[in-house]
Amino acid sequence: MSLALARIQSRTDYVDEVYRVLLDAISDGTLAPGTRLTQEEIAEQLSVSRSPVLQALRLLKKDGLVRDAPGRGVLVAPLELQSIGHVYEVRGALEALAARLAARRNARIDTALIAAGRQASRGSDVKAMLEADMAFHNALYEASGNPLIAQSAHTHWVHLRRVMGAVLQASGLRDAIWDEHQAIADAIAAGNAERAAALVERHTARARANLMARLGEVLAEHGT
Repeated sequence: MSLALARIQSRTDYVDEVYRVLLDAISDGTLAPGTRLTQEEIAEQLSVSRSPVLQALRLLKKDGLVRDAPGRGVLVAPLELQSIGHVYEVRGALEALAARLAARRNARIDTALIAAGRQASRGSDVKAMLEADMAFHNALYEASGNPLIAQSAHTHWVHLRRVMGAVLQASGLRDAIWDEHQAIADAIAAGNAERAAALVERHTARARANLMARLGEVLAEHGT
């Protein structure tokens, strides 16, 4: 398979850049499950040496996003319904706690984040949609005042980004997602902790159901 990755600008330490480029490509579907990756091909595509590519692939392997391939290189790991379901269960609990704490502080989530999310949802740039969604949830974690929530949640976002990327490419639910985000932000600003937590739990449950259903369709289409 011929890769189509954006080249990295010249600098001395490329590991984070290589990791981010590969993570984005796996998340938005450019690198589909089962794609074989080799150090040589990635290094050539990105115009970097093999050393940072090797380190970036090790990080992706640790995250569970790539696996050793027979022979040379690695394979992009498959999407697994059960694993994603588990991640969503944890996410729902963390975000309900974040919303409850944020509401007790009468925190304000920047309305510009929601406006940007609505704009992204009307386009076709999956990466922009993912970044807008992550920006809202990061703002929710920050609004909670508890830094451990963000630290815990971020360990799961590499997998959430990936399944969301697979679904958002063909989803008709984008406007509803941002309507729910707005309702959550309003409840937090009003200081209604129980309503904010309930809205987050409902939002996460709906997202989980919609994503799992669509992901099941995607996996069936690809025979995985």
